[in-house]
Amino acid sequence: MTAKIAYDEVEVGTELPVGTFPVTRATLVRYAGASGDFNPIHWNEKFAVEVGLPDVIAHGMFTMAEAVRVVTDWAGDPAAVVEYGVRFTKPVVVPNDDEGALIEVSAKVAAKLDDRLVRVDLTAMCAGQKVLGMSRAVVRLA
Repeated sequence: MTAKIAYDEVEVGTELPVGTFPVTRATLVRYAGASGDFNPIHWNEKFAVEVGLPDVIAHGMFTMAEAVRVVTDWAGDPAAVVEYGVRFTKPVVVPNDDEGALIEVSAKVAAKLDDRLVRVDLTAMCAGQKVLGMSRAVVRLA
């Protein structure tokens, strides 16, 4: 696969479609099984509170992966992302109810680079708080 978005058709400031990603306790259990990360802060409310967290929190790498989906969906090819990094700023708190939490991600092209590359800056929010800082992806376009 290759990116479906043409470099020549993208301008700095181009906004990507917003993504919203629900997270429930069941989501965290499935992610823990797939990743092998069974840290109790991600599934045991009592433990999470005892170590100073407000409740169970989503895995940082899960949050990071959900956020970049906005970019991979836009580009049309996950392999188009050649670099991606974030700073974890706030946890995604996942209550024990039927709704869970909602991660809302917006992104825009911040720079056009050489070799058909663009830098995309992402903003990931949950419950009105920015949960990822310095969230940037470098993407090779068609």
